[in-house]
Amino acid sequence: MTFRKYLILAGVSFFGSVGDSMLAHGMKQVGSISPEHLSAAIFALLNPWVAVGVLFLLGFFASYLTALSWADLTYVLPASSFGYVIVALIAKFGLHEQVNVMRWLGILLITAGVGFVTRGPELTPPKEVAPQIPQEPISTVVQR
Repeated sequence: MTFRKYLILAGVSFFGSVGDSMLAHGMKQVGSISPEHLSAAIFALLNPWVAVGVLFLLGFFASYLTALSWADLTYVLPASSFGYVIVALIAKFGLHEQVNVMRWLGILLITAGVGFVTRGPELTPPKEVAPQIPQEPISTVVQR
């Protein structure tokens, strides 16, 4: 895998994690939104944290699309799961959330699983198509 591809996968992890964290921070400021008052969701976009979070998630989406253009989903999604570590660190130190031992162990297991996935091919080789034997039309066979 090239440096550029590693950079794109890092972008997926970084943009997604930072964008989600900014949304979480902004929504804590905005407060609860209920399905009965969806206009409050539009108002939430006026919060600067939410707006910037959406921009970061657009960066995530662009990086994700780029990665999916050259690799399988079953490779890209686990390979970008380092974002779970980034989110946990931002949540603990930036948002001052409590991240207990069980969550850290879960994040560690997910991250360790990435090692298994990245050892395989990034793209499934296409199936070889067996050559087709031309056949005579049925009407020709019946007339004989």
